[in-house]
Amino acid sequence: MKIAAIIPARAGSRGIPNKNIRIIGERPLIYYSLFNAVNSELITEVVVSTDSPEVKIIAQQMGVKIHWRDESLCGDAVTLDAVIADAVPKNREWDYIVTMQPTSPTLRVQTLDAAIKYTIDNNLDTVISAINAPHLSWGVKNGKKVPNYIERLNRQYLPPCYMETGAFIISKASVVTPKTRIGTKVDIFEVPEDESQDVDTFDDLCSVAAILSRQKVGIYVNGNNKRGIGHIYRVLEIADEFYVKPDIYYDINQTDPKVFGNTKHNLIPVDGIAELYQFCKEQNYTIFINDILTTSIDYMIGLKSVMPNAKIVNFEDDGEGTIKADLVFNALFRDEDFPQIKAGERYYISGKTFMFYEPIQIKEMVNRVFISFGGADPQNYSDRLLNIINKPEYKEYEFIIVLGRAKYNVDTLMEFNKYDNIKVLYDVANMPELMTSCDIGITSRGRTGYELAILGIPAIAMAQNKREEKHGFVCNENGFSYIGLNPADEIIESNLQMYLRMSKESRQHFQDMLLSHDLRGGRKRVMSLINSL
Repeated sequence: MKIAAIIPARAGSRGIPNKNIRIIGERPLIYYSLFNAVNSELITEVVVSTDSPEVKIIAQQMGVKIHWRDESLCGDAVTLDAVIADAVPKNREWDYIVTMQPTSPTLRVQTLDAAIKYTIDNNLDTVISAINAPHLSWGVKNGKKVPNYIERLNRQYLPPCYMETGAFIISKASVVTPKTRIGTKVDIFEVPEDESQDVDTFDDLCSVAAILSRQKVGIYVNGNNKRGIGHIYRVLEIADEFYVKPDIYYDINQTDPKVFGNTKHNLIPVDGIAELYQFCKEQNYTIFINDILTTSIDYMIGLKSVMPNAKIVNFEDDGEGTIKADLVFNALFRDEDFPQIKAGERYYISGKTFMFYEPIQIKEMVNRVFISFGGADPQNYSDRLLNIINKPEYKEYEFIIVLGRAKYNVDTLMEFNKYDNIKVLYDVANMPELMTSCDIGITSRGRTGYELAILGIPAIAMAQNKREEKHGFVCNENGFSYIGLNPADEIIESNLQMYLRMSKESRQHFQDMLLSHDLRGGRKRVMSLINSL
């Protein structure tokens, strides 16, 4: 079967001068249609109808035939039907003719081939590219503006409304004449919205340029009781910063998907590194993010081998693999051994909801205490604190204890709610709301310490493991009272009593130290560096 693509590309564009040869995404606009036509598995011949010397050069460089268009067919009033018919040989040796506009650069060759196959399989005379774009619309009847609908419905419940995109018209050669390319049996082929761009205005140019240059993002993250699940929270925050929907991979042997909560992001389970590599090899990621703690050189070499063109960004990585990364953010550490490593609190990514809350006002007396040790709490600090604060001498204070998604023995700890002054909560949605209702906090050295600092809440901190002992921000000089890894209960209790009795002036001093760090600007700094890769 012989299928020809005819691309009409005259020189005389008025709205956007030199439109067809303008450089967008490092290529002339017409290049994208030529690329699709040349790389189609079904199109057997490509012809460009033009009066432009520059278009002729571009087409020739891509091995495409040129049909030099007569001046009489280059006017604004000339229809494409006449232009296409003029480029068809007199003996009509083609079975199908595909009109492809040079102004549809976001169309993909796979979509084009699917439409051609659909036309052939259904023995259609004509198939036109379109998108389904239902909207509440109005028209004019008897001189009055009237709705084009009977019942007002949300967009997803409106009947289909197909709008032509201009990307292609597929016609049997037998129906193509100087006056039409539309036969009797006509259908539309729905294309994805991001492939429907048609360049008519400068705003269209901006939109197309953004689509052609947009990132394709992959993320690999794991979180559990031992590792903690701050990685999960951070990845979900990062994913929201891109103007695309990233693919988020996790290892089914390390991560329970429940720790992701009720997210609408694209979660992809993998069974080990080999399967992750296979997925990544099939994608054309421009950016790939690791949030898995320590990486090895072997892992990073393997990742780069399957994604040679991707920029690789690691978070909280103190492994040897950092030398193979393009960018590393270690907000919890302070060492910057290599130029690509950005360490310290300047690169902490705050949860969005924390940005909406102002720091607390320091009160005369402490009345309410916030206690949380992140998503996992492997040292069971929550259990130990609950066994301390249920004593009679603490009845005059209120305690809020938040347990994370990866915490064990949650049901047992919820039993402490029988005490009037103790409230144990699980997987809280609005943490800053709870935090800002409290006067002091007790936490570990991870993400929650940063959250308390953003809100200016004086806090006692303990490390969960030897890795957390190396975390730099949650320390005495920054306004916390850090009491080490696995301190004795008497040390925990003595510090709690000190904070409960601490003067307003001393707590204000601690708050001033906490708020002296620009933790709210970290998100912007991190994304600026990633987007500049």
